[in-house]
Amino acid sequence: MVTRAERNATDPDLGVLAGRLLFAVQRELFSTLAEQGFDDLKHRHGAVLAYLDPAGGRATELSRLSGQHKQIVGTLVDELEALGYVERCPDPSDRRAKLIRPTERGLAQMRAADTIMAAIQQRHARRLGRENYKEFKRMFTDITEHQRGRLRPAHQDL
Repeated sequence: MVTRAERNATDPDLGVLAGRLLFAVQRELFSTLAEQGFDDLKHRHGAVLAYLDPAGGRATELSRLSGQHKQIVGTLVDELEALGYVERCPDPSDRRAKLIRPTERGLAQMRAADTIMAAIQQRHARRLGRENYKEFKRMFTDITEHQRGRLRPAHQDL
């Protein structure tokens, strides 16, 4: 009988592969960010920072995009605000709502992260060939979106 460890070593399932990819990308991204002066960030902060635009956005939208519960996003925003990466500002379209906006430090981190992620992607595109990498991303995106659609998104549970 094949053990789970043996199976995952020779024929890993989609969840194992996706997890390996996520953890490896996070390690490279956050260690490189730390070398560039952003050593106070944790991997979990990526759930907000990966979806934050320079103009900002509402926490509910960040929750929807990331697939994280609003309470988790709220906690992460609190942490990022304390670290100086984001600020809460009134939403000009609805004064009752708050926008989460990157500070100057947050914008600098976003630029650095974009550069790091572009380098990671370019490295894989060179290794696989640009067309193969483009096709891989197309298929990976399709699988990801199909899987996300199988269950009700986390933000709808709230």
